Amino acid sequence: MPESPQGLLARLTTAGIAAETRHHPPVFTVAESQDLRGELPGGHTKNLFLKPAKGVGPFLLATLKEDRQVSINALARLAGAGKVSMASAEDLLATLGVTPGSVTPFGLVNAAPGSVRFVMDRVLAEGFDRIWVHPLTNAASTGLAPAELLRFLAGIGHEALLLDLDAG
Repeated sequence: MPESPQGLLARLTTAGIAAETRHHPPVFTVAESQDLRGELPGGHTKNLFLKPAKGVGPFLLATLKEDRQVSINALARLAGAGKVSMASAEDLLATLGVTPGSVTPFGLVNAAPGSVRFVMDRVLAEGFDRIWVHPLTNAASTGLAPAELLRFLAGIGHEALLLDLDAG
């Protein structure tokens, strides 16, 4: 059974990670989240969950700055992932334990190590004191230090590859 949002937040507390969660009506797009978030200082994210085009290799989860424009093929090349396409809702639920609109790096708590390649926009990882991601539900946002998110994910077997999307 996938981890619950409450279970995830308890795991963060147990790991000594300071996080703040704000509840809001469910959001499905970046535009909706911008309209509802109010004053949440820090970096805001969007997430892409991609599958290998030929079904061989790990999925690719990318956490990007919310206004980042990048083609999925360019993103996949930078991540060393080969050709990819958008993963299905079924793949998302089976792998990350979340539904469309709730894609989050925290979904990696439900993924076996090695089953998903996780990449993060270097601007998010190094340019903000706090970033906001969904805590396994699109009816809340959790803010925490990017280094703490990366430490938590590494602790469950998911090292991040930081991508410099502004280079080249």
